[in-house]
Amino acid sequence: MSTAATAAEDLNAIVQSAAERFARAATPAELENAKAQFLGKTGRVTELMKGMGSLSVEEKKTRGAAINQAKQAIEAALSARRQALADAELERQLQAEALDVTLPGRQRGQGGLHPISLAWQRIEQIFGGMGFDVGDGPEVENDWYNFTALNNPPNHPARSMQDTFYVDMNDEDGHPYCLRTHTSPMQIRYAVAHAKRHAAALARGEASEIRVIVPGRTYRVDNDATHSPMFHQVEGLWLGENVSFKDLKVTYLNFCKAFFETDDLILRFRPSYFPFTEPSAEIDIQFSSGPLAGKWLEVSGSGQVHPQVVRNMGLDPERFVGFAFGSGIDRLAMLRYGVNDLRLFFDGDIRFLSQFR
Repeated sequence: MSTAATAAEDLNAIVQSAAERFARAATPAELENAKAQFLGKTGRVTELMKGMGSLSVEEKKTRGAAINQAKQAIEAALSARRQALADAELERQLQAEALDVTLPGRQRGQGGLHPISLAWQRIEQIFGGMGFDVGDGPEVENDWYNFTALNNPPNHPARSMQDTFYVDMNDEDGHPYCLRTHTSPMQIRYAVAHAKRHAAALARGEASEIRVIVPGRTYRVDNDATHSPMFHQVEGLWLGENVSFKDLKVTYLNFCKAFFETDDLILRFRPSYFPFTEPSAEIDIQFSSGPLAGKWLEVSGSGQVHPQVVRNMGLDPERFVGFAFGSGIDRLAMLRYGVNDLRLFFDGDIRFLSQFR
């Protein structure tokens, strides 16, 4: 047998060996290791290429063509095995992730308003029916509106009752900004914004009143099962020439009966202190039936608007009297829906929120 025939047989044996080795590779990693044995830097085909240096020019042409042909056959077998392994992996994934197309489709869940939003809307509707406007103001408030204009001057001890978060900037008058601790600053803002309307009405000899509620977010340094650093409050203000504490009692009692949808409750007014009202009172509520029957629960602070606050509104405290109250919307929602932990409102748990759809 000639040398050329022997060399051809050797190449055929290498191609056959490579095909068999590739076929035994069960993973891509094993296949790459098998490739290195034949086509790597020290592979069998590479070594054959290196041994051509001692051949004549004619032998190099013949030998080189034969080696290249064998290399192409090996690469074809390698590509075929790679594709086979990829197809097998895809089939395995399809089997593992198979879908039962006979199952009914999954529909989008139905959303709904947050319980705080539901309570907020209900409060606006009830007081709107009583003739109250709905006001809105900034959550980042300056120190004058948030404290000083409400008869709570700088360095007054009462400010410690409402620790809050300050912003590192001042207004044009040098008053620092803070996150508002209550919606009460809107008492001043609303009265000033409507001062011309009241003045015109008084000039015509007509009665003029301020009747407004202000729901919104407020902030204090507080956090436990019944308090949150951010909470919702509704401020109420009614000023006029003949508005008394009796009107406060009747108004708030009617609101509670409408909000809780029951006449089976009573209110209690306890003496308290707020710098912007005098006299001041905490409002407690007691239900005669249900899980909270017989318990007094605080729901609001209130009182007759302090004369200095009326002056800061640009009004005459000898002529304008009235009341203000501040109620926690979160607290009212907890009582209405039977929630015992305020933090549930802010956890975003769909299982909890879905009950209010």
